[in-house]
Amino acid sequence: MSYRCTKFVFYNDKELNQLADLDTNAKKINKKGKDLQETLKELDKESNFAEYSGIWAKLIALICIVFSLFQIYTGLFGVLDAMIQRCIHLSFGIALVFLLNPTKRSWVKKGRIHLLDLGLAILSVVPSCYILVQYKSLILRAGTVTPLDAVMGVLGLVMVIEAARRIVGMPIVCVVLAFMAYGFLGPYMPGALAHRGLTINQMVGHLFFTTEGVFGIPMGVSSTFIFLFILFGAYLEKTGLGKFFIDIANAIAGWASGGPAKVAVLSSALEGTISGSSVANVVGSGAFTIPMMKKLGYEKNFAGAVEAAASTGGQIMPPIMGAAAFLMAEFVGIPYMEVVKAAIVPAILYFIGVFLGVHFEAKRNNLKGTPRSQLPSFGKIMKEQGHLAIPLVVIIGLLSSGYTPMKAALWGIFISIGTAMLRANTRMKMSDIIGGLVQGARGCLGVLIACAAAGIIIGIVTKTGVGLKMASTLVQLASGNFLLLLICTMLTSLILGMGVPTTANYVITSTIVAPALVGAGVPILAAHMFVFYFGIIADITPPVALAAYAGSAIAGGNPMKTAVNASKLGIAAFIIPYVFVFSPVLLGINATITGMIFSTLTALIGMAGLSGAMIGQFADKCKAWERIVLTIGGLCLIDPKLMTDVAGIALLAIVGIIQYMRKKKAE
Repeated sequence: MSYRCTKFVFYNDKELNQLADLDTNAKKINKKGKDLQETLKELDKESNFAEYSGIWAKLIALICIVFSLFQIYTGLFGVLDAMIQRCIHLSFGIALVFLLNPTKRSWVKKGRIHLLDLGLAILSVVPSCYILVQYKSLILRAGTVTPLDAVMGVLGLVMVIEAARRIVGMPIVCVVLAFMAYGFLGPYMPGALAHRGLTINQMVGHLFFTTEGVFGIPMGVSSTFIFLFILFGAYLEKTGLGKFFIDIANAIAGWASGGPAKVAVLSSALEGTISGSSVANVVGSGAFTIPMMKKLGYEKNFAGAVEAAASTGGQIMPPIMGAAAFLMAEFVGIPYMEVVKAAIVPAILYFIGVFLGVHFEAKRNNLKGTPRSQLPSFGKIMKEQGHLAIPLVVIIGLLSSGYTPMKAALWGIFISIGTAMLRANTRMKMSDIIGGLVQGARGCLGVLIACAAAGIIIGIVTKTGVGLKMASTLVQLASGNFLLLLICTMLTSLILGMGVPTTANYVITSTIVAPALVGAGVPILAAHMFVFYFGIIADITPPVALAAYAGSAIAGGNPMKTAVNASKLGIAAFIIPYVFVFSPVLLGINATITGMIFSTLTALIGMAGLSGAMIGQFADKCKAWERIVLTIGGLCLIDPKLMTDVAGIALLAIVGIIQYMRKKKAE
């Protein structure tokens, strides 16, 4: 046997071959990681940042650190005057967007920032700084716009729209431009949509120099609650909480029938408590769960669909809900914790619906779980990593005991760092703590700019009254039929939600569509939750299903087939909003314990029937007529009336008994 010397260490041929295999596997893993990052950047603009080196990387990191420290400082010692706080917040955010999202990727050479992007970053800060410098003068001449004001206002709006194009995407830019055009063209609009029209001075004055436009409620929430919760999430990620969630899910459900798919559902539900993006969630946990599902025997389009449906559900999982929970509290005018409480039961129902779909698919194809011997021990995981969940428990306790979301998030940040120090395997270094400040600032940019752009839409709505006009148009379109109004609202929310991040998605749908439901007598919280759900589910609904596309990219499947499968698995998301509109007790509105339990149980039974119909498996494999009966029975349980509930349960029971008898006879 021959020996060779490599860097003064002697290896025989067998050892060299083993090292070569390890090197090949390492390269494959590294390549896969790079491919996933490319997929994430391609589908999720909020993650599509340019990477610099040298002095430029240090400069950007410094801006991010100062940005995060400013937000922590104002959280600890008190928020500044609304306009000042929001101007500083926008200044940091918009400058970082132009630096991290260059005009052309090809311009990023040798890790340097192109002069044009550097110039745009500086220019984007000028309008906000103008407000800060001229703040007293602007207050004294409120309502009067000077020529210089107009120039600065136009520049500010243009910069916000361009920043939105770079980091949020074209869908929201098109919506913003359409609303601005409506503001100018009011006299030429048909029928009820007509209005007097706005001049440039009127539009600029309202949208950029008041707290009704760019610096409105969305920006106010972004500059306080949302940033600190995103920073909190960044530190939780630094502690390794994501891996803890996957390990826990494996220990709980990995052994069951179709175990890896159930792991995907559970881990995505847990990650949804801190995640802000369905696509990022798919890429983060899907890298582990999708290969496991394919290895078990799940078809690749179904494997990608499971992760897409589960990860999209993360956006409706309290307490963060893609940052929309904070905005919903402001728009509806209720405490933040009331939104969180209202969202709990529907979110659980959604994940149970996806779980049922996965279970039926596993039974239909006789897919087994992972042997227990190959799974991590629950006790060992909790002993080694259980302390990582302490910040989540603490923050929920603080919110429940009356702490403001800002204070709770601040404590959560400090506690997450402290608890990570309890064990050597999770302990943070100083570089990790500083890295958390950088990651938090970068993570908020998409939400920040989406809030600024959404503020323009809200400003036009309040100035022209188009929100009520569009609501009345929807009501007229439904011709007084309440169910038809809900369907029209659903379709509008799905269209408006295509390709739009969670925060902007909710702002758009709640501003344009929700008033129609409120006008029809739906409780305001139920109306906002209805449009929020359908805006979110656009991430798995063809043709623009970004989460499904991410899942298919990892699984190597067909994007459209993956989206169709994800829609079938996420059928609960299409049903639950109708349930809580017809029965608001699911949201805790005028609820009794008995009423909530009854509504939840009937909704669960209905979802079981619909999931069985979608997958083609209930107690046994379904025949065509059985799938039809299961669908009808499931839909009957949407409307919480005694007759429809009895009819729905009876239909499901008939199919279940027939299938059970057939299965026993076959055995």
